Amino acid sequence: MTHEHEHEHEHEHEDEPAAPPLDAAIDVHAHFITPRLRAAMTHAGHDRPDGVAAIPDWSPRAALAVMDGAGIAAALLSVSSPGVHLTGAAATRELARSVNEEAADIIRDHPRRFGQLATLPLPDIPAALDELRYAYDELGADGIILLTHYAGRHLGDPCYEPLMAELDRRAVVVFLHPTSPPCADATSLGRPRPMLEFPFETTRAVSNLILNGVCDRYPAVRFIVPHAGGALPALADRVAAFAAAYGDTPVDVIGALGRFYFDTAGFPLPRLLPALSTLVPDDHLLYGSDYPFTPDWVVHGLAATLAGTGELSTEQHRSLQRTAAAALFPRLAHTP
Repeated sequence: MTHEHEHEHEHEHEDEPAAPPLDAAIDVHAHFITPRLRAAMTHAGHDRPDGVAAIPDWSPRAALAVMDGAGIAAALLSVSSPGVHLTGAAATRELARSVNEEAADIIRDHPRRFGQLATLPLPDIPAALDELRYAYDELGADGIILLTHYAGRHLGDPCYEPLMAELDRRAVVVFLHPTSPPCADATSLGRPRPMLEFPFETTRAVSNLILNGVCDRYPAVRFIVPHAGGALPALADRVAAFAAAYGDTPVDVIGALGRFYFDTAGFPLPRLLPALSTLVPDDHLLYGSDYPFTPDWVVHGLAATLAGTGELSTEQHRSLQRTAAAALFPRLAHTP
């Protein structure tokens, strides 16, 4: 082979796209933003939601490009914080119905690539129950999303008991997502709320669900906790100790945490994932991108870091990326 041909061969090799870091992953933490939702957020003063720079752009085409580049076979779409409770009760119901129907339309166009985690018009419990029935019985939702609190009442509060009972009856997969706490202006230090407030909001809601016995009363509900558990891996033993010392009734905090599922969106390495692995079984760890609030280039970088970590065995990688989520969302189990 001549030197000229060698150089041509090198250039051809350089032009080949890099292989995706993930292997047909199922993304349980992916958001979508429709034009109507964007307009409603902007009108309600949430054009910088939770203190981030802007509402990110999103389209099915852009999402599919990011997914293909990262090696994501399917993504569960959900509405992120601040949700749909932006103004009055009637507008909240209408916006919840709109985003759920828009998600269903996207899935009809791409049934093997997207799933739906439906939005409920909370804190209106009767309306939420109606929308849950519609989302499941008419739209075929794969699960629902719940924010950590609505109007200042965190999950685990007795006000949610009728909803939890229905979620249990249907054995719903519930994806939890943090939102700014009512006191965010006083506690966020002027920083975007996802930096500090979101991990503590997640910890607060999950702790309340456990300490108030919700997980024990409604064991058929499968909860997915985002961002590798927020501050829970660091605080789990502290919560357990206080529950034992000061609780009215015994609560097995560590045992309860082992029944939750956790996604790895955000920055689980190098410290958070090893700590989380001491709390939950391998088949309760899931992949999450947090796109588009995590930009595409960060999604790809974090996916490469996760895929390349030696903290997980080959089988653990396979479970985290795909098989654990496929068991929760069987409709997407056979995506390419």
